[in-house]
Amino acid sequence: MINIVLPVDFGDKTEQLVESAIKFAKQLNGRIYLIHVAPSDIGFAIGDMGFQYFPEVEANEIREELVQLNKIEQRIIAHDIDCEHLLKQGLAKDIILEHAKEKNADYIVMGSHGRSGIYDVFVGSLTKGITKSSSIPVLVLPIHD
Repeated sequence: MINIVLPVDFGDKTEQLVESAIKFAKQLNGRIYLIHVAPSDIGFAIGDMGFQYFPEVEANEIREELVQLNKIEQRIIAHDIDCEHLLKQGLAKDIILEHAKEKNADYIVMGSHGRSGIYDVFVGSLTKGITKSSSIPVLVLPIHD
């Protein structure tokens, strides 16, 4: 069985990415390892008193993201594809690459919004970073309009 790591960010193109990954997995008799990496600073806010940490905000956000991840996992399983999920906090690139190695991934499937240039300078591109650092083949799917 082919192991596919599928990072998701719950953005507006996540559905399109998941549907494409399902088709890919079906063609290869693949198993999908769904992963979402939440930022480490979810519970922090800047207010009148400077930086403040709100653990309840972080807990609520993580709980909501876990619900979303479970829904995606169930959609994948409904297509008769083995699937399991992982939600972690930290640096997305490092966690995704580590997870792919742990799961003996044959592919990492990611989406590309088609942005480049100045956007990458200021924001960075997770897909670009993973394709440059991964020893595992990365399938980049166009998910822009």
